[in-house]
Amino acid sequence: MQPWFEAVTIPERQSCLVYDRRLPEFGFNWHTHPEYELTLTLGSRGTRFVGSDVAPYAEGDLALIGPNLPHAWHSHDLADGAAEHRAVVCWFTECWIRSVLRVMPELGPISALLAEAEGGVLFGPAPQIRARILDLCDLPLAERALRLTGILLDLSQQTDRRVLSATALAPEGLPRDQRRMEAVLAYLHKNLDAPIRLAPLCALAHVTESQLQRIFRRSTGLSVSAYVTRLRIGRAATLLARTDQQMSAIAEQCGFHDAAHLARKFRQTVGTTPSAYRRDFRSRGDPCPEGGFPMRK
Repeated sequence: MQPWFEAVTIPERQSCLVYDRRLPEFGFNWHTHPEYELTLTLGSRGTRFVGSDVAPYAEGDLALIGPNLPHAWHSHDLADGAAEHRAVVCWFTECWIRSVLRVMPELGPISALLAEAEGGVLFGPAPQIRARILDLCDLPLAERALRLTGILLDLSQQTDRRVLSATALAPEGLPRDQRRMEAVLAYLHKNLDAPIRLAPLCALAHVTESQLQRIFRRSTGLSVSAYVTRLRIGRAATLLARTDQQMSAIAEQCGFHDAAHLARKFRQTVGTTPSAYRRDFRSRGDPCPEGGFPMRK
């Protein structure tokens, strides 16, 4: 498990930092940082975690993450024809983008996009913007900053977008909550197939049960039990879509008592049975461009 707080260092005399990440897999790394992050994911399928939102992602996933919003992409398999999991990540600071908006009022629409990014923004298919993001990797620094500004303006005018998480993490609560939540989140994701008790979590965070629930809800927007259910349903949905395992095996791997328990929780959360979800998913072929499954509100 990587540190929950990621230190992003943007070099002096640069407005942004672009990283072309290419790996055999994206391991789960639930982390946060004070910079904005624009991420284009290529050749990969898996589960996206942004604040309180947990959903599958697919090839071409494009999201803008606001400052101090916990997030992670966890890969499960490669997209058709892909040889590696790839993510083009662009970080920029709030200070930089706000200073640009102050001197260029024509870029005003970006302000609304930044506000939405506090909960994370997922964008629909945008082939032209995707190509321009890929070009960021090879541009000279001055052109890169100009290109990024133009990309943000175009994204602010795209109607096919949605906010992912209803609750962002309050910056003033981050340092203290970060220390308490790091071990808790690592434990939950490592032990998702086992019964989750509050006592071990409280011991890890050195808090009472009421304090843990309060801190957890402030950080993720969900109670511990609701968050764990979301994670388990997300894992089950991936197994249903990508494997031929029986329901009892999937239930065991995802922390449900049995297939009946999985079916009940799946219907409550997704709105359909696991069997119907698997059948419908496969009849559609690849995931929808958003990579999201029909989670009930």
